[in-house]
Amino acid sequence: MSPQKTTQTMKPATAAKKLGVYLEATPAEFQEGVVSRDELNSLQADPPEWLRELRRTGPHPRPVVAARLGVSISGLARGGVTDALTTEQIEALREENPEWLQRERETQAEVQKEAERIKAAAESRRRS
Repeated sequence: MSPQKTTQTMKPATAAKKLGVYLEATPAEFQEGVVSRDELNSLQADPPEWLRELRRTGPHPRPVVAARLGVSISGLARGGVTDALTTEQIEALREENPEWLQRERETQAEVQKEAERIKAAAESRRRS
């Protein structure tokens, strides 16, 4: 007799993070329950309207906001952005292009260049 397989579940916060959405903006039934691995896979494969709408208009969690603005999460904090933002607010920030955002984008570009340089050097050493 084989042991019964248990369903892997996760907290709503973990599921929201994996889905790239802001937990507080999800429906109450999502926030209050647990999410199985199968349910998560189903939400990713065929997102319901509430999930599509959240991804489209927000509010978006800070990692998504940072990615859309081209800065780090720390850069957002340095710029005073600590809350989730909607797509409209992100676009307004892009258009306004405040000094802190310009500075953080430059910093992010430098970090990216350095990461690429390190990767290329490691690749070069590996080939030698």
